Amino acid sequence: MAKCLISGSDYDHFIDFGEMPIANAFGSKEDMIDEYTFPMKVGFCVESKMVQLVNQPSRERMFHENYAFFSSTSDYMKKHFKKFASSVSELQSLSRDSLVVEIGSNDGIMLQNFLESNIPCLGIEPSKNVAKVASDKGIDVITEFFDMQLAESIVQTHGKADAILSANVMCHIPYMHSIYDGVKFLLKEDGVFIFEDPYLGEVIEKTSFDQIYDEHVFLFSALSISHLANMHDLELIDVEHQITHGGSMRYTLAHKGSKDVSTNVYELVQREKELGLDTHSAYEGFADSVDKIKSDLVELLTKLKNDGKKVVAYGATSKSTTVNNYFGITPDLVECIYDTTPIKQNKFSPGVHIPVLPYEEFHASNPDYVLLYAWNHAQEIMEKEKEYMGDSKHWITYIPSVKVT
Repeated sequence: MAKCLISGSDYDHFIDFGEMPIANAFGSKEDMIDEYTFPMKVGFCVESKMVQLVNQPSRERMFHENYAFFSSTSDYMKKHFKKFASSVSELQSLSRDSLVVEIGSNDGIMLQNFLESNIPCLGIEPSKNVAKVASDKGIDVITEFFDMQLAESIVQTHGKADAILSANVMCHIPYMHSIYDGVKFLLKEDGVFIFEDPYLGEVIEKTSFDQIYDEHVFLFSALSISHLANMHDLELIDVEHQITHGGSMRYTLAHKGSKDVSTNVYELVQREKELGLDTHSAYEGFADSVDKIKSDLVELLTKLKNDGKKVVAYGATSKSTTVNNYFGITPDLVECIYDTTPIKQNKFSPGVHIPVLPYEEFHASNPDYVLLYAWNHAQEIMEKEKEYMGDSKHWITYIPSVKVT
């Protein structure tokens, strides 16, 4: 039995993915010598309502000076964060006298919108390579991990925040109590803490198991966030569904009693209870559903190989690490992965060591089938490649089930 990171209670796992490498550890052949892995199991705590990894690698192994994820490589995400920033500015009536703090600011894709509006902002980003990109845009960035100690330092140097934001970061952090203590201390009395992360309800309903990897310590729900917020005298006051990352939820928190709670919260909590997300019932069949996708995809790829078809992949995502290593997809089945991120190009994928090649070489490769790891950007990608793919080439997707188009 494991101990819940939120409640401290005992809980057990409901799926075991086996040994798994660091999802973003794309590297050279030399980097793959003595490659680090950890036992990746996922469990559910009834008391805290939290779904979580049983074991987590150290944060230094995951977020470092060679971290390979840059948010600004997606045009869709640029538009998404521009709208996010605009909604926060309107909600809090932000001005030149305000302060916005973003936890996990990456390459500045969100904060640049506040900078352009002359709204003071501060980024917290421990991965120095992506933090430098934000700094080069003129954004003030602290290259440390956020916790209570850093919150106290920020209040001394910058004052308290009107809005604390985070996108696809909170679920990465195991020491959640220190985060929430820091947020409560840093937030003005009428301030808001707004963050979005992959949504547990979507993962269960779609069987989007590849949202689970080393960085995603938690999969949140309104139930679990309400419980966690209450432990720190904060309150979940609004929720808003997002289509990003295959289905996310935006949570808005405030000091308890400082703002009205939206009916959206009560409605989502009720729906989650109807889905059984507050009990073990929702998770019992999850492993079986994942294994069905596994058998179907491996069977398809094996058949295509035996038929002499050329299969490549599109998008060297973190999610692909879970798929490749749990399913046993090697270069024998998928020849290579094409990706637009320079830091991943001419490297190898974690664990199974599929070559990652520059996107610019994709069209010349002339594949018969393309396995789409970046399925959460399927609409954007398929539209972009529509002319090239034509009628002779086919996409393979696997969420919520294996499909050839």
